[in-house]
Amino acid sequence: MAGPNVDGLPSQTAEKAITDFDPPKKPKKNKYAMACAILASLTSILLGYDIGVMSGAAIFIKQQFKLSDVRVEILVGTLNIYSLVGSAAAGRTSDWIGRRYTIVVAGAIFFLGALLMGFATNYAFLMVGRFVAGVGVGYALMIAPVYTAELSPASIRGFLTSFPEVFINGGILLGYVSNFAFSKLPDHLGWRFMLGIGAVPSVFMALGVLAMPESPRWLVMQGRLGDAKQVLDKTSDTPEEAQLRLMEIKEAAGIPEDCNDDIVKVQKKSHGEGVWRELFLHPTPTVRHILICGVGIHFFQQASGIDAVVLYSPRIFGKAGITSSNDKLLATIAVGSVKTIFILVATFLLDKVGRRPLLLSSVGGMILSLLALGMGLSVIDHSTKKLNWAIGLCITSVMAYVATFSIGMGPITWVYSSEIFPLRLRAQGTSVGVAVNRVVSGVISTTFLSLSKAISIGGAFFLFAAIATVAWLFFFTCYPETQGRTLEDMEGLFGHFIKWRQVLKEQKKQENKTTSGNNGQIQLGTKG
Repeated sequence: MAGPNVDGLPSQTAEKAITDFDPPKKPKKNKYAMACAILASLTSILLGYDIGVMSGAAIFIKQQFKLSDVRVEILVGTLNIYSLVGSAAAGRTSDWIGRRYTIVVAGAIFFLGALLMGFATNYAFLMVGRFVAGVGVGYALMIAPVYTAELSPASIRGFLTSFPEVFINGGILLGYVSNFAFSKLPDHLGWRFMLGIGAVPSVFMALGVLAMPESPRWLVMQGRLGDAKQVLDKTSDTPEEAQLRLMEIKEAAGIPEDCNDDIVKVQKKSHGEGVWRELFLHPTPTVRHILICGVGIHFFQQASGIDAVVLYSPRIFGKAGITSSNDKLLATIAVGSVKTIFILVATFLLDKVGRRPLLLSSVGGMILSLLALGMGLSVIDHSTKKLNWAIGLCITSVMAYVATFSIGMGPITWVYSSEIFPLRLRAQGTSVGVAVNRVVSGVISTTFLSLSKAISIGGAFFLFAAIATVAWLFFFTCYPETQGRTLEDMEGLFGHFIKWRQVLKEQKKQENKTTSGNNGQIQLGTKG
């Protein structure tokens, strides 16, 4: 029996009382949520692989089918336009059959598209394959960040929601490696293997879905509270967080807080009914601000020229003075490696540094890199002799550009746009952002060669630098920090545009007053 201490309390009781005042231990990263996010993000490999592999395959396709530069532009870039069909349909599909099975749809469509491209016998057949693959890419781009954001606990949501961009970069690197590996085959076979092998990731993706749960937010929207609670218990850091997340999702879905049945009847609407009206026709100031931010970040991600650099990197390196096809493909592997390394760094910084600091520093680095690349290419264009320093500047600038893009602008676009829309608007709102992303990407990739001929290749990158400068000013002015906020708590940050800082300060003052009124204690059951 434990003896009493000096205060007359048993020593075990005294030790327990002392430990009550210890700061709570930081929860470990939820491994189950992380595994689900990885499986969902495999869908993004599809886009990355296609971008990377087409940059090299286009060289051999152009030779075999005797294509003009305009036809090459159309072949390379129209997949992004075709993906609009998929991203537009994915919002309604994911609300209808669920986020999980929408991932299966994405994989199946891309699998068919990759096979069609690999067996194409002429340019028209190849374009049919590009269309089918593009639809699959559109589905994948929309559903991966939405599913991951809805499944993730707030403590690591930025980390997990950046996974789609990680896998896009991994796919680009795999595409570059595939180019180099299959370039040794006869010209008429090499590009077929490059494109056809893209069907493999979609098979693993479809199998991975068997181990994944459905999104808890979608389950609540279907009235399946019992199933949603089971998923939240597995994907939250603590039981208390799971209970709080369920309560907030129920509130957002219009289900009474005291309703705890496993299955409840919810008001059935035709899928997407009223959403488009709320997004575009009669938006509140909050929804309007969210929509502008969600669409704006997707627009500037692509308008700042990333697809031009990645898709046409062999041409850029050729313009810079690298003449060997083998050396060009090796240089593109270096680009893919740099992108992949820096996106991995970004995943660990998102929930520590925050979205805004990474985004602003990333875009600032992109501006400097684009200016340096434009200057280097312009000098080479106007020089009659080989300038090693200019060649070195171009290569270094390309590497710096993809590095700075990958550490902020790349992943934050998907993280930010998937977490700011309220539950009732999330699927369609995210699909609008993805649609804008694909349109701008398609315009850039299908016009880059013509643009570089019209204003010179250096001038094209000066134009991208100007667009990136406008992007930096836009982000600095209108984008609030979302780090650490629950998805249901986001709406309070928006609706004030350039005055969001003042509103945030007032919220913090109010929180400090509440804390002071409780003698510095945060009561259980509140959002401290």
